[in-house]
Amino acid sequence: MIREKIEQTFGLLNELDLDLWLIFVRESEAMADPCLELVVGSHCTWQSAFAYTRDGRAVALVGNLDEAKFKALGCFTEVRSYVTGIRKSLVELFRELDPGRFALNVSTDDYISDGLTYGMFQLLGRHLEGTGYMERWVPAEKLIAALRGRKTPAEQARIKAAIDLTEEIYRKVSGFLRVGLTEKEIAAFTLGLVDEAGVETAWDRSECPAVFTGPEAAGAHCGPTDRPSEPGHVLNMDFGVRKEGFCSDIQRTWYFLRPGESEAPEIVQKAFRAIVDAIRLGAESCVPGKTGLEVDTIVRGFITEQGFPEYPHGTGHQVGRSTHDGAALLAPLWERYGEIPHLRLEPGQVFTIEPRIPVPGHGVATLEEIVVVTDDGGRFLSEPQTELFYVRDGA
Repeated sequence: MIREKIEQTFGLLNELDLDLWLIFVRESEAMADPCLELVVGSHCTWQSAFAYTRDGRAVALVGNLDEAKFKALGCFTEVRSYVTGIRKSLVELFRELDPGRFALNVSTDDYISDGLTYGMFQLLGRHLEGTGYMERWVPAEKLIAALRGRKTPAEQARIKAAIDLTEEIYRKVSGFLRVGLTEKEIAAFTLGLVDEAGVETAWDRSECPAVFTGPEAAGAHCGPTDRPSEPGHVLNMDFGVRKEGFCSDIQRTWYFLRPGESEAPEIVQKAFRAIVDAIRLGAESCVPGKTGLEVDTIVRGFITEQGFPEYPHGTGHQVGRSTHDGAALLAPLWERYGEIPHLRLEPGQVFTIEPRIPVPGHGVATLEEIVVVTDDGGRFLSEPQTELFYVRDGA
């Protein structure tokens, strides 16, 4: 898969009229650039430069004791090494490649594209001082956004495998739920299934799964508590797994029936139906060329048109090697999202769609589905929850 992404890089360099993409890192196990897992495939120790050119060269310049490792990977057209310091070899490499425009991993808005530390940027400037090359660099945001966002069929297959396992675990959780279980007990059962499957959680185990029951629940991005589930509660669970290097991120919602109830109160059902319909609209809107802002506006507007409050977060994010996979977002123009909502959707990008509605006295109704962008709109990779799940007292 590393070689596949390197080949994709060559095409993108030509598409974006870039002569060179440089990844410049050191001690990457402690301070990793997110792009290493895309096109490098291993960690390095000393200052190292990985250069990709529009004419199909992939050159690794590494400390001498790392040379054999990178040759063994078989991903680079050439592996060079140095002993005492990288400067001389790096200048020689630049003069040989002589890029008119080269890209560095620097970004103010996209964390995935901001892997070059300030210290390493300064070092690069010192190494190339007097050569004129530091006047030719541009941010690699567009390159990285496309490389990470345009999921190949092999990448999509791995994401789908993680989704399928997540849905299998959710089915088992549904059979386990009963009135009185605490958020922590539900989370512990879920983690047991993760361990049985031999995979990892998609994010930190202390918050994956996130389990929220009832109107006093903490809300998103918080770990489970000792709060018990009770009749009349809406329970929401946010959960995903990491399988073969790729993640899922799915949310599901249940209602705990009160004595004498055969279905949830109308306000709960109305909120749930609004979430289902909003996600469907969002998926239909995920076509190439639309901005994330446009999709967010459609979904967010539908929720408020139904008489519900605006949710306090973006509509969706990309999923892949990370649960929050960077670059394009389905989001409003809020300060915290920078200019990212203006990015246009591209085929192969994989997004979550996750509006939410608070239901006073009951909890939060929300779902999170995953779609891949196609010319015909978002195709669901998750199996959408279209009916509210019920838990009866004692079962």
